[in-house]
Amino acid sequence: MGFCSNVNMSQPKKVLHIITVSFVINHFFGKQFKYLSEKSGNTYFLACSDSEEFEKWKEELDYTPFPVEITRSISPFKDLKAIYRLYRYIRKEKFDYVIAHTPKGGMVGMLSSFFAGVHNRVYFRHGIIYETSTGVKRILLKNIDRLSGVLAKKVVCVSRGVQSITLRDHLNDAHKNTILGKGTCNGVDALGRFNPEQYPEAERKQLRMRYNIAEDDFVLGYVGRLVHDKGIDELVAAWQLVRNQRKNVKLLLVGPFEARDGVSKVTQDIVDNDASIIHTGYVTDSGPFFSIMDAFILPTYREGFPTVALEASSMKLPVIITKATGCEEAIEDGLTGKFITHDLESIVNAIIYYVDAPETKQLHGTNGRAFILKYFEQSIVWDEISKKLGY
Repeated sequence: MGFCSNVNMSQPKKVLHIITVSFVINHFFGKQFKYLSEKSGNTYFLACSDSEEFEKWKEELDYTPFPVEITRSISPFKDLKAIYRLYRYIRKEKFDYVIAHTPKGGMVGMLSSFFAGVHNRVYFRHGIIYETSTGVKRILLKNIDRLSGVLAKKVVCVSRGVQSITLRDHLNDAHKNTILGKGTCNGVDALGRFNPEQYPEAERKQLRMRYNIAEDDFVLGYVGRLVHDKGIDELVAAWQLVRNQRKNVKLLLVGPFEARDGVSKVTQDIVDNDASIIHTGYVTDSGPFFSIMDAFILPTYREGFPTVALEASSMKLPVIITKATGCEEAIEDGLTGKFITHDLESIVNAIIYYVDAPETKQLHGTNGRAFILKYFEQSIVWDEISKKLGY
């Protein structure tokens, strides 16, 4: 029985997406539901751990919320409770599609929809969670991911790198795999939130003043969780060398510290006390912060496809990034950014390269936006979803 075989393709469909935490909603979906609904008449539902923003965004992003606690960590009792609640909800609403995201959301989503008898089950593999794990933990995480892949009818790999590991580690049958265009799960809102023309000079100047950033300061930016796997320990260590070698430089860290996979105490103390480092904490909209950066850096150890790097390119920023899974596909080396390793000298040299070469910085930023508009503007990816996945 083929994918979509039990759904009348001419009729609007009921589609349930399942995620763990609400802060990924804009990255994973944005206005995807509204766009696809206008094309198809489909209705979209979203299951997620409850939060203020989960409820707040429902009308703007056009989804019906279903609050259900789905923990990011392994918690057998809570996991079984989430699976049962989702099973009952899926049976009650009679969904045509269930789409689950990330390893944990994938596990509870694929199990609940399988038991509820939903034929069209899609698992979005956003990354390889066990890449940086070892021992028993690695085996457990790999088998959780494999379970989601086995139960899914389709598996969306967000990059060629993710697909390569999927095949190497036999996480699911090869025929289930698909990639949306050149990758990512949702593309980038290059015409709206991540369009530099949306942020007037007066607004940018005001934001720089709020964080005590001088007009002639070079601002290196990072957006995301401040954790070890993102290379924050190495970035902060390298920054100590950069600020000693160049004047008028600032490191802007946009995102929260997290206890899970936390950075070292040394790193946290430096972030808290170094006057050249600005830490905003969690923000609901990163767009304005990209607008006051000169370059973007992501010294990550583990990704699937770094959407945040695409957002930076869309905002005309050169991107400094490692060759972690999916990252090689996010920039064009020497044209839109530069690759680095986790060696401090590699990080320092790449940062100073852009500090000292403003014309190259501008050229790589301009090239980056053209790259995004050609391959990753969100409507391109949404059309791929409609064509390849049928919802």
